[in-house]
Amino acid sequence: MDRIKNIKQMSNKIFSRLNNNMIFALSLFVIIIFPIIFDNSYILHILILLGVYVVLGTSLNVVAGVMGELDLGHAAFFGIGAYISSLFVMNVFDNFWIGMILAGFISLIFGLLLGIPSLRIRGDYLAIVTLGFNEIIRYVLLNMQSVTNGPMGIKGIPSPTIFGYVLNTKQQMFYLIWVLVIIIVVVMNRMTNSRFGRTLVAIREDQIAATSLGINTGKYEIWAFAITAAFAGIAGSFFAHYMNFINPNNFTTNESILILCMITVGGRGSMIGSFIGVTILFLLPELLRPIADYRMLIYGIMLVVMMVFKPRGFWPEKRIPSRITKSAESKEAS
Repeated sequence: MDRIKNIKQMSNKIFSRLNNNMIFALSLFVIIIFPIIFDNSYILHILILLGVYVVLGTSLNVVAGVMGELDLGHAAFFGIGAYISSLFVMNVFDNFWIGMILAGFISLIFGLLLGIPSLRIRGDYLAIVTLGFNEIIRYVLLNMQSVTNGPMGIKGIPSPTIFGYVLNTKQQMFYLIWVLVIIIVVVMNRMTNSRFGRTLVAIREDQIAATSLGINTGKYEIWAFAITAAFAGIAGSFFAHYMNFINPNNFTTNESILILCMITVGGRGSMIGSFIGVTILFLLPELLRPIADYRMLIYGIMLVVMMVFKPRGFWPEKRIPSRITKSAESKEAS
């Protein structure tokens, strides 16, 4: 009996890996072939921005999904990355890649600082702290006019380069962002399925039990915020150099709420769900653009209907029932 069970588990693992590899290969094929078939600047622009939001959504999923904390300050790290990279490349050293790495690193530092309150507060109180952090960053960007140019923003941000070759066409930027998306999503997926990710799930399910097992929950919580922030900073760096212009209004609290809605609709805790949620909520307003007067009304109704009928999202995280739950269910059945 045990042998049959082991064979079944092994076959499920193999099929799961095959499915993941097939999805990865298909995604890669679509990314390579799409700009060749659809040489439309507007469509490519939308898909480039979609790639940015996929990075933002999948990174927020670590804190808001896997760890289960309500984070309303994700756009702040997005903004920090955008401004750090822009100011560095324009004023210090003209190298997009160093600017991107620096943006990720500085965002990581801010993520570590924001993660400290998570040691003492959780839930709604932590949400208020992250919300306040987002507003602080936005007001700093607005009022440090000598550095950030205030509400006028920064214009003339140089486009990315590779070995001195400037990437300034939509096709080139499309390939760049989606290569970054693949790398980041693979890293995030490996991380969430590693010991680190399983520990975050344990903290989400029962922090007291996790602590009693000797897990340093505080360390994991802080690093979850830091890693999330770093990837958001990288997304911000790309966004700034793609748009060639940024201002503080790109990084408001509304952006943070939108990103949280995206992963909630897709399925918090699920990497595929995050991707689906980001795609739906990002593309839906564009698809509804022909009926501009009713666009946001339909958008809102669809969100409400979605949360009523599928509260865990389109592709919810797979949860393994505990032995206690299984035994309780079997007793009820008998």
